[in-house]
Amino acid sequence: MTAEDSKKKPAGDEKVAVYICHCGGNISDHVDVEALERMAAEMPGVTVSRRNHFMCSDPGQNMIIEDLKAGKADRIVVASCSPALHETTFRRAAQRAGVNPYLYEHANIREQVSWVHHGDGATAKAAALVGAAVAKARALQPLEPIRVEAIRHATVIGGGIAGLKAARDLAIRGVKVALVEKTPFLGGNFAKLDRVYPTQEKAGDLLTGLAAAVLAHPSITVLTCAEMIASEGYVGDFKLKVKRQPPQDAEDLDKLIQLKQAGTAKGTFVPFVGILPFDVPVGEETVDLATGAVVLATGFKHYTPPKGMYGYGDNPEVITLPDLIKLMAEDTAGGGTLQVNGRPIKTMAMIRCVGSRQIPGIHEPDEKGNLNEYCSRVCCTATLQADRELREKYPETVIYDFYRDIRAYGRGHEEYYVGASRDGVLFVRFEADAAPAVARAPEGSESPLSITAKDTLLSGQDLEIPVDLVVLAVGMVPSDVSSIVDIMKLPVGADRFLLEVHPKLRPVELATTGILLAGTCQAPMDSTEAAQGATAASVKAATILSRGFVELDPYVAAVNADLCTGTGACVETCPHSGCITLVDAAGGKGRMAKVNPALCTGCGMCVAVCPNIAIEVNGWTLRQYEAMVDAIVGEPIVAEAE
Repeated sequence: MTAEDSKKKPAGDEKVAVYICHCGGNISDHVDVEALERMAAEMPGVTVSRRNHFMCSDPGQNMIIEDLKAGKADRIVVASCSPALHETTFRRAAQRAGVNPYLYEHANIREQVSWVHHGDGATAKAAALVGAAVAKARALQPLEPIRVEAIRHATVIGGGIAGLKAARDLAIRGVKVALVEKTPFLGGNFAKLDRVYPTQEKAGDLLTGLAAAVLAHPSITVLTCAEMIASEGYVGDFKLKVKRQPPQDAEDLDKLIQLKQAGTAKGTFVPFVGILPFDVPVGEETVDLATGAVVLATGFKHYTPPKGMYGYGDNPEVITLPDLIKLMAEDTAGGGTLQVNGRPIKTMAMIRCVGSRQIPGIHEPDEKGNLNEYCSRVCCTATLQADRELREKYPETVIYDFYRDIRAYGRGHEEYYVGASRDGVLFVRFEADAAPAVARAPEGSESPLSITAKDTLLSGQDLEIPVDLVVLAVGMVPSDVSSIVDIMKLPVGADRFLLEVHPKLRPVELATTGILLAGTCQAPMDSTEAAQGATAASVKAATILSRGFVELDPYVAAVNADLCTGTGACVETCPHSGCITLVDAAGGKGRMAKVNPALCTGCGMCVAVCPNIAIEVNGWTLRQYEAMVDAIVGEPIVAEAE
């Protein structure tokens, strides 16, 4: 008898189909999938046991659909890779076959087995996991998605390039938008650029067109000098409080005064400042927003080198790359050499990876103990762009480019490196533990600074180069959004950027449904990537809100009214404010717990503290856990010989 023809009758009425994936060798190279198929066929309640090279493929899904439609099974177990990758895929396959999509269980035999075990032990563990999944599948009950009404309104927090793009894209899709910007100006860091690569378009022109579309759109309300101070609710029905007040930053106030005195029209782009707002609050006010989804576009900050790093703060001739970009943009005259503070710059040095790719034991953490171990990605091409513009505009200025590695990763970016080399930029490669040293040149020297480095391109030769200017290519660090993180309970990665659910499958979603990410609040990226991320977030938000309701997974806590005595332990333990409350029980039986399913994340903390076992999580009940444990510790199943 082959596993495929097995028609064993289960102890109950449940008929379970087991599907085992080879995963193109990822699983089958270490797990004996043929033996596992035979073992699964002998498990209680299993009526179908099959395998396929790729269960997630169309043939694999069709195999499931055909078995379910033929009545061979009424629930399924898929043994493959992580459920985070294809749980939705197999649920939809069950749904297309007319079976409740929640009568499905997953056994992860790739990450939990084949990637960490080898030999007979791998197959035995895979069989144990499949057995537990089958036992749980037999105890599953049909569930229905939770439907909540959705307000067709979105709030975008952050008025940089990503926030503006997200707001416009949402409005185009028929969603009303509130754009909340902390500063008096729109444009963020994008406003502090001169030209963008690889098109070399003027950043101001691009920003002006986008901001004009946002400011003129009747469905978009722009709130500058505004900050979110409170949030409650859930996807489809968030309640936000936004505080508006006059600018608190002295630099912003000075800029506003200067622009007003100059008669600058509202909505005008001011280079290296941003778009002048239409209104600035004269007093403090609170705005209440009822919104269906929230898009976070809080942006980034440029790394600020500590005093003394490469001579920064000690020498006026040491500046950052953003400083250089502004200097070049403001110099409309040009000439043979760059002029800084009235001094001709005959020789200059660019130093990369300042504030990025920091290594414990080599680099010093900041005052909060943070090291930026990540790569900021965009600095490489931004530095190459500056190299080329310098050589074009100031052909007599000699440029030394000091780098650890060059990562010109985007389309057309490598051409900047090739072009800079052809233009005569001199590249010097150094190791992380032997970074260039910048020192004040001896009095009477022609150049004010001297930079020394061991050039690995020249077999470790020591170089000492007199320079007139040192430019530090600083990386990106996340904006301080700690208040938003605390208010909305948001996940933050080890790099301190906001953390998406999955970088490939759910790249702009947070774990809290209805809160989305746009742009550099989640990782370093260039303006094109930030705009693309904003469009992705806006499409996702519009999709959520378009039907007027949202369907959520039913894996939420449920209360057994017959067992609940209203102790309140679940209310005290629940990490989500307002998710569980105490209400009057029917028939005057005192108080009992009530769950708001739209706020529940199914964490199960309430289950652990209930003294009466009166609350459980749908789809993960204690009975189902017990069935899984019994299957794992019970008699092992041995495949019969062929």
